[in-house]
Amino acid sequence: MLDIAAELHRWCEEGRDFAVATVVAAVGSAPRPPGAALAVDGAGEAIGSVSGGCVEGAVYELCQETLSSGRAVRERFGYSDEDAFAVGLTCGGVIDILVTPVRAGSEVRATYAAVLAAAARGEAAAGARVVAGPDELLGRALYVPAEGDASGTLGGSAALDTSAVAETRALLNAGRTATVETGAEGGPPGTGARAAAEGSIPDCGPTVTLLVESSAPPPRMLVFGAIDFASALVRTAAFLGYRVTVCDARPVFATRARFPEADEVVVQWPHRYLDSQQLDARTVVCVLTHDAKFDVPLLERALRLPLAYVGAMGSRRTHLSRLAQLRDAGLTEPELARLHSPIGLDLGARTPEETALSIAAEIVASRHGGSGLPLTGAHTPIHHPAPSGAVR
Repeated sequence: MLDIAAELHRWCEEGRDFAVATVVAAVGSAPRPPGAALAVDGAGEAIGSVSGGCVEGAVYELCQETLSSGRAVRERFGYSDEDAFAVGLTCGGVIDILVTPVRAGSEVRATYAAVLAAAARGEAAAGARVVAGPDELLGRALYVPAEGDASGTLGGSAALDTSAVAETRALLNAGRTATVETGAEGGPPGTGARAAAEGSIPDCGPTVTLLVESSAPPPRMLVFGAIDFASALVRTAAFLGYRVTVCDARPVFATRARFPEADEVVVQWPHRYLDSQQLDARTVVCVLTHDAKFDVPLLERALRLPLAYVGAMGSRRTHLSRLAQLRDAGLTEPELARLHSPIGLDLGARTPEETALSIAAEIVASRHGGSGLPLTGAHTPIHHPAPSGAVR
């Protein structure tokens, strides 16, 4: 749902009623991951997607029915061997969809609005929704900010809410979107109260499955070296949703006029700027200076940080020379193995724009565990599961 948070936040601000359909489970070659959403308002306007087109029509109708009835429902859509043109995923996958009405005055309205507002502002927060469990709890939600108290209720019990908040906050701290089971420990739905009455465990209410969606500020890309390749990379990174900083020690090159799409242009020695920043595990560092006096002090620090990606431009000869200098600086072989150099995938790139594409492709492959190989003739999966601990 957070993939369309900005639009849904606007709908909430405008007082619209709507139903939101969310992928809550995916098996096989499903085109959209859990969390992907399609929403339909009372006037029939639709935004988002749950399948890339395969079942959009059926889900659209289900949203309208759910908005009318006021009851959340969960439906499964899969491939039909008998009729490939029937409602189903012709790519062969299976997806489970939860459709929840979000109407003015409903119990979930305020909670959904809080989650969507935080996500639209780019704040660190999480929303947890019941996607499996007793029918009367489907779609119930909690809003869990990075700091402060949670709001909303799952409706099972106070203990269930407490347990769910703890699970949600753990996923929020890791920046993950995932499903998690919580409630009565190990028992089927509805066993919590009975077990509590028998004195075996506290009453945690029914067992439910939650979809926890974490919202976080955009990941950062630090581009060192204010050259023409950097300008193309800034544009590509902005398209991919990164917050981009360009840093160079030469004020004549590091100017806002040369990098209008960058979120920040800094004139400073690269390694000193890196030392001044608080970076997380989503941060990408691209070193385009290919000048040892800038590269080596910068990479010496960057390769010792838990960053998502560190790449450096240069020829293979430059790369070997750079490795030797980094070894002399005390870096270990595992630390050096984290360096992507020469930077980018082999696309035969010639222009700055093509080079930027090759760098961006390598970053995406690194982020999602892709091989970088052509899909034609390959036996690798098209849709990779998110790596453990990955941040979306």
